[in-house]
Amino acid sequence: MEHVTTAVIGAGHAGLAASHFLSRRSVDHVVLERGEVANSWRRERWDSLRLLTPNWLSRLPGHAYDGPDPDGYMTMGEVVEFIEHFAQGIKVRTGVEVTSVGPADSGYQLATSQGPLTARTVVLAGGAYNRATVPPLVLPPQIRQMTPLDYRGPGDLDQAGVLVVGASATGVQLAAEIQRSGRQVTLAVGEHVRLPRLHRGRDVLWWMHESGVWDERWDRIDDLDRARRLPSPQLAGTPERSTLDLNTLTALGVELVGRFALVRDGAALFSGGLRNVCSLADLKMRRLLTAFDEWAGVTAPAEEIAPTAVPPAARLKIDLNRGEIGTVLWATGFRPDYSWLHVPVVDPKGRLRHEGGVVDAPGLYALGLPMLRRRRSSFINGIEDDARAIVDHLAAGL
Repeated sequence: MEHVTTAVIGAGHAGLAASHFLSRRSVDHVVLERGEVANSWRRERWDSLRLLTPNWLSRLPGHAYDGPDPDGYMTMGEVVEFIEHFAQGIKVRTGVEVTSVGPADSGYQLATSQGPLTARTVVLAGGAYNRATVPPLVLPPQIRQMTPLDYRGPGDLDQAGVLVVGASATGVQLAAEIQRSGRQVTLAVGEHVRLPRLHRGRDVLWWMHESGVWDERWDRIDDLDRARRLPSPQLAGTPERSTLDLNTLTALGVELVGRFALVRDGAALFSGGLRNVCSLADLKMRRLLTAFDEWAGVTAPAEEIAPTAVPPAARLKIDLNRGEIGTVLWATGFRPDYSWLHVPVVDPKGRLRHEGGVVDAPGLYALGLPMLRRRRSSFINGIEDDARAIVDHLAAGL
């Protein structure tokens, strides 16, 4: 039986950052990865995806973007290369799947595809996007169902219409790409976060970064559970630095409908609250932009942003048996998979119980989850502070 002080599960940017700080603390550890370094970026993203954050915000401990396009947005290949470069010098056991983690006398016992080991402490760094969330709705059998983990590009689809469910960053990006490919897209819109790509000539994430919004801590949030469930903002990283919101999609020909509520007699039924949902998103966007201006002391009028143009009579029903829709693409979020974690730290909704990444079990930690310790936690540039704090707590416990 192999014994280590710390086992880090996952060799994405979160697990690698943990390893970086563990090494600086001289804590002996192993990094276990079921695939390759940056595996999810390689295998679980669609081909055209770019980061939402500009390149100058792409940072890992001691490692930052230094290329010729600081205001651009990395492609998936560039993200993998960026993470691989950071991983140089970090020993990762690739191709090792962790199938079970349970309590042991001296900490935790791990069952892996290459044999068992024990660890005094464990860092769960597998991320928050292992499984796509799909509502338990029964669709007609001829309807093909996909998630963003299955989708690579429009070539995966036939020529029939596509119903994209969800209007966060993933949903709007996929709706735009598929509509541009010549397929008619219907977008089912629920709660969403609307943001312009640029505000007063600067990337909106520059404002989030500089104003301190992104550094708001988890222990100072009034409704932390809601903050951790907020959808990702409607942003896309494009060379043109263009805004991608519901008005952009309408101009492309995408049809907007309300939240996908249920299926009855083979028909998809949608909520009638589309106008209210969009009005609320517009209101929150304006409040945030106003807060940015107040922080900066700017009083000159900003560029006017048109309200979301909601169809006067959005459809409430689509018969899925008539051939109009061939594919339903569920862009309804993701969740971690803890089926292999045999420690009583997962709540009835499948969420890990933790306080700022310190899990509700001695010696167990998490990294890479939304709003783990700060609003930026789930972004690449948010992992450094989180990983440092978690390793400091882990080392203090040792």
